[in-house]
Amino acid sequence: MKKFSLILSLAGFLGFLIMLSSCNKDQTNPDTEFTVASDDAFAENTYDNVTNIVDEAYDLSSNNFKSTEGRVFLSDCATVTLDTTSFPYVLTIDFGDTNCLCNDGRYRRGKILVSFTGRYYHPGTIITTTFDEYYVNDNQVEGIKTITNMGFNDGGNMYWDITVDGVITIAESGNTITWNSQKEREWIDGIQTPYNKWDDKYLITGTATGKRANGMHWTRTVVNPLRIELACRFIVSGTVNVEPEGRALRVLDFGDGTCDNIATVTVNGNTYTIYLRP
Repeated sequence: MKKFSLILSLAGFLGFLIMLSSCNKDQTNPDTEFTVASDDAFAENTYDNVTNIVDEAYDLSSNNFKSTEGRVFLSDCATVTLDTTSFPYVLTIDFGDTNCLCNDGRYRRGKILVSFTGRYYHPGTIITTTFDEYYVNDNQVEGIKTITNMGFNDGGNMYWDITVDGVITIAESGNTITWNSQKEREWIDGIQTPYNKWDDKYLITGTATGKRANGMHWTRTVVNPLRIELACRFIVSGTVNVEPEGRALRVLDFGDGTCDNIATVTVNGNTYTIYLRP
């Protein structure tokens, strides 16, 4: 298997792809248009991150866990309000109108709005999340995310069914990523320590479809579950098959469990190193 490494800034990387697409496309040119795999990983991480923030905000509000120490995401510049006067409960996470530096190193502004049909950890509860001028590192996040608590699986782990219909507008280019997913999120570690979010770990399975601003569509299927550890900003392991419209299958591999922003994409037997957006 041939292996390549690309160490480029985002602007340089996009320029590289434009250069490739403008070249004569004969059969000897390698298929290196794999930004759809990077876009898919970015969307997955962005919307999964929203769930992590909502989890932490709910715990902060319902358990009076107000200390900054131990928070993974929310710094003091975020205001959390939970209205429990009647169902559905309404949770508002307000980062303000200017960028708020959060504990995970990301800048956020705007609001995340959440409604609950029941208590968060109760089987059957449906959690609906929307956004009000919400930005992460100046990238705008829009759409709706619906989470249904399915209770405990045969392995004794709590899990949720999750759907996302979202759009992300990239700050650098103004281009959009339209992303729709149907997945399952299993809580595999940390449930016994509700006040310590740093040890929480999840597995993600499911499918997604996406569309880039240039109209290219893709589908994605998780082959090996994606492992999410709240102590890490990136997906630490797992593989997915990404199939861009009219192009060869891409296999996106997030690694062996190491916390880093490095992943690989394999196309037609060639493996490329990519660096994931934070």
